[in-house]
Amino acid sequence: MLFAVFLALFLPCVGMSVVFVVYMCFFCHAATTTRQQQSSNNHQEPMKGINEKGLSSAQLDKLPKVPGQELVLGNDCAVCLDVIDKEQVARIVPGCNHGFHIECADTWLSKHPVCPICRSKLETELFDGTTESNPC
Repeated sequence: MLFAVFLALFLPCVGMSVVFVVYMCFFCHAATTTRQQQSSNNHQEPMKGINEKGLSSAQLDKLPKVPGQELVLGNDCAVCLDVIDKEQVARIVPGCNHGFHIECADTWLSKHPVCPICRSKLETELFDGTTESNPC
């Protein structure tokens, strides 16, 4: 009788332990496989826009600068999220006319050739000098 009680309590515990170990093995295998797939996807296919090279310092110098009081689309710098004071010099992105602190704009544009707000691409015609800035 003592043996029957022992088996009645022991066998369900062993069975549940086996199920738990099998479940943990599947869980660890799935997590490892997912991490490997994510890692291989990051190395094989770069994200859109990461491989684009930013602007050179000569190209940055050709972009327009205005005092902060002349900003038309607002005086908030979207790069550092600070206000551009009226006496500070701001850099304007041609085409979309978004303005930023010069340091913020130069840091961003040296890495990404797009506006930080609207993502409009800065075209090479702005820098080659072969076309007029206002053809009309």
